[in-house]
Amino acid sequence: MEILNVGLGENSYDIVIGKNFFDKFPKYIEKIYNGKKLFVITDSNVDKIYRNQYEKMFKGFDYTIYVLEAGEKNKHIGIMPGIYSAMVNAGLTRKDMVVAFGGGVVGDIAGFAAASYMRGIGFIQIPTTIVSQVDSSVGGKVGVDLPEGKNLVGAFHQPKLVLIDNYFLNTLTDRYFYDGFAEIVKYGCIYDKKFFDRLMEIVETVEVSYDDENYKQKLREHLMKYVNELVYRSCEIKKEVVEKDEKESNLRMILNFGHTIGHAIEQFTNYEKYSHGEAISAGMVDITKIGEKKGFTKKNEFLKIEKLLRALNLPTEIEYPKDRISEIMKRDKKSTNDGINFVILKEIGEVEIRKIGEREIFE
Repeated sequence: MEILNVGLGENSYDIVIGKNFFDKFPKYIEKIYNGKKLFVITDSNVDKIYRNQYEKMFKGFDYTIYVLEAGEKNKHIGIMPGIYSAMVNAGLTRKDMVVAFGGGVVGDIAGFAAASYMRGIGFIQIPTTIVSQVDSSVGGKVGVDLPEGKNLVGAFHQPKLVLIDNYFLNTLTDRYFYDGFAEIVKYGCIYDKKFFDRLMEIVETVEVSYDDENYKQKLREHLMKYVNELVYRSCEIKKEVVEKDEKESNLRMILNFGHTIGHAIEQFTNYEKYSHGEAISAGMVDITKIGEKKGFTKKNEFLKIEKLLRALNLPTEIEYPKDRISEIMKRDKKSTNDGINFVILKEIGEVEIRKIGEREIFE
């Protein structure tokens, strides 16, 4: 078991990273919560697989399970009244605790419910996907989507505890296993070239070639040997960034590398064609190519990023109408009257924020 502490004064909390320790969750929860009532929000996919483990995970607590329909398209403002009503009916008070048990969508919704119910109650993150373990469960950004754009309604509400058990990764489909690696690649790109190189080294030592029909499965088995190392370093980078800039006034913006284009792709395809990681993967390659074309980025860095993402079974090129993507990006939270704050790669391991017009970006 490894523990990282996110140091944010009175909002500080631990990230506990381990393997097959879900039966010890109650002892970790008891350390930060002296109450008994838990309101657990999960989704239909996770509930189907893990409902028989709830007794172990929440032993000794009076817990209510609230099941959402799985999928990003269900992360909209319209689901919130039903959640609030269920919280009231469960007798939840300001002193009780919400638990997010699922991927990034569940974490965002449950965190927003906790942030807004009775003007804010505590919540715990138990992320079950790689993307949620390395990214969305840490840092306290919570919220829901509007028809006009992704995460346009939300709050900064730090969890009280994050419990990361790689046991939950075993039941992910291959698509959603590899999906999360886009965010891991992102951390190497924006912050730590050695970490980028380490991930490349791990991928290249798999004992099967890329064109082998068993490649996906063999690489997955290989990556699982290193997954806690990769999750730990990713969380460590995010923790360092969040500690310096909790509410995204400057430095924390770098975590959006590839996300402005990626989020627009997700919205344009109605969150049905591409997963978050797939859209972000293509977004990182596109913004790096754009940076090179405009002279902001060291030449041929996109080739290294593209090679690693492809090896991780992620798309590096997605066709989209640039005018429609421009319109969507204009409504992005990072948009201002005089342009959008894009995260531009200078070279792998170093980025900068540049304000560019949404149409100018594709010129």
